[in-house]
Amino acid sequence: MPYAITVVPVMPLRSEPSHKSEIISQALWGECSEIITTGADGWVRVKCQFDGYEGWATFNHVEIIDEELYNAPYTHYTTAWVNRIQLNGKPMYVPFGCIIKPGTGPVTNWGRVTVHFEESPAVIGKANAVNTEALTAAAFQYLNTAYLWGGKSVFGVDCSGFTQTVYKTLGIELLRDAYQQATQGETVDFLQEARLGDLAFFDNAEGRITHVGILLNDHEIIHASGKVRVDPIDNQGITNVDTGVRTHKLRIIKRFF
Repeated sequence: MPYAITVVPVMPLRSEPSHKSEIISQALWGECSEIITTGADGWVRVKCQFDGYEGWATFNHVEIIDEELYNAPYTHYTTAWVNRIQLNGKPMYVPFGCIIKPGTGPVTNWGRVTVHFEESPAVIGKANAVNTEALTAAAFQYLNTAYLWGGKSVFGVDCSGFTQTVYKTLGIELLRDAYQQATQGETVDFLQEARLGDLAFFDNAEGRITHVGILLNDHEIIHASGKVRVDPIDNQGITNVDTGVRTHKLRIIKRFF
């Protein structure tokens, strides 16, 4: 199967090959995928390298690459809220948290595309030595970003897209959806034992995990709910700081470093 790399700032992944179809996830600039199926009207079904998520994208959002580049590790990420790069000599602005395979210098080639980094991206962190200041800085890049179902960027994000993108800058690989992320990590028995960077998961009336956020301490959480916001949390769950209304019921806390 052909390999591809995302060459637009944010590539929608849709459930069906139609612009009217639901956006189920996104691939940020620089993320690689496999092309599984080619459909009509320029649509391709792709499988994302990072988390295995599948969806339909338009072919003009990707560039075909060789297997060597596809198998190369993600080594860096973009650090500003928006980052200016040059793509084939033309300017492009890409969001925070794009994980990339930039090669060894400021200019690199992705297939037929030449990429010039106007500012040096940062090295992805090490999962066994997480920098908590970097974690906090990454999370707060998203503050007040609007909630967007399927979103993964500072232009619009859902709850698990937020946690996944923050964590990947730290070198920690999370699955895509909240219920999948809840299967990872080690359980923290009590909220009072929580520390910065633990993930809290919340369920609905049927017991299905539907929400996730990043704990800042044992009484505050940053999460995407309406927008990315900081709210108080207790043993029962999250309370909206603006309205005083209980919004999410705590199910489990997981630790990843």
